[in-house]
Amino acid sequence: MSVLRPRSTLMLALMGLSALYALWFRADPHWLATQLVFTAPPLVLAIALRAGWHTAGFWAGVLALGWFSHGVMSAWSHPETRLLAALEIVLALLVVFSASLPGLRARAAARRQRARGR
Repeated sequence: MSVLRPRSTLMLALMGLSALYALWFRADPHWLATQLVFTAPPLVLAIALRAGWHTAGFWAGVLALGWFSHGVMSAWSHPETRLLAALEIVLALLVVFSASLPGLRARAAARRQRARGR
């Protein structure tokens, strides 16, 4: 079984968040506003990541903190959306971890390199 690379995982998680928001807010009275605020940012970041924008992962990680918070607040205060909110939480955490993994790996490799040099 092949393991997805962090970049691919990040892109899939961002597209998943975008699809989740499109589904979640499909009947909202302020449909355009919800699409611009919720659906568009993860979709734009997924496109930017695919296009090779090097800071897309960083910005995805930053915005994922807000998505995570939104999911927690929705799960806590709106029982009717608890399942969607739980999925949002999982996807936001996946974005944070997959965006952070390359940096964590580089830091660990540098630490190992310094340990060998001593």
